[in-house]
Amino acid sequence: MKKDTTKYLGYALGEIILVVIGILIALGINSWNEDRKARMLEQEILVQIRENLNKDKEALSGIIANAKRAVYASEKVMELYEANQSSDSLKYWLGSIVQFDRFLPLTNAYEVLKSKGLDLVSNKELRFKLGTYYDDQAQIITNANEDLKQTFVEDWLPIMRSGVVEFEFKKFVVLEDESGFIATDKMRNILILNRSNYTGSIEYMNSGVALIDSILDIINAEVRNQP
Repeated sequence: MKKDTTKYLGYALGEIILVVIGILIALGINSWNEDRKARMLEQEILVQIRENLNKDKEALSGIIANAKRAVYASEKVMELYEANQSSDSLKYWLGSIVQFDRFLPLTNAYEVLKSKGLDLVSNKELRFKLGTYYDDQAQIITNANEDLKQTFVEDWLPIMRSGVVEFEFKKFVVLEDESGFIATDKMRNILILNRSNYTGSIEYMNSGVALIDSILDIINAEVRNQP
């Protein structure tokens, strides 16, 4: 009787061990599947973020080029002020100055990532840089360009309404009295402020582009390393 009991307990224990092993295997498979699904979702979102960042970089490159033209044009007009002269190029220089650009970063893929949880991104450095760009640098760039828009509205529009005879946005500004425009300290002060704002925005945007490039390098490596 004792032998039968021992034999029965041995079978029971063996069955329990087999059940436990089965459960552990099932849990392991389930965990592997969940991890695989998370990595696939991470890849999809990173590809979307990469597309958004490439478009942001393209937009910023165009805005930077416009801002550099504005800085150059401001310096040329200020040279005319110092020399008390006029120039046939003045209307084109003013066309480069009297303008602004809006920067609207594409955040839809990043918003999807935030809704899923930033921890979905397994690379800690990438996670940090994404937050730095979208939650900090992109907003700084947007605000800097809004300052230029404000200068356009507050300083240039009053002049445009009273002293301009022809105007094409980002192309040219034909003044009614060029000599009167160049000779005033008010115009010189506006040009100095505008040049400073453009120079600052260029620095912010260059930093933004450099950050985008570093993020793209990491994303490209992460996507390439996944099966």
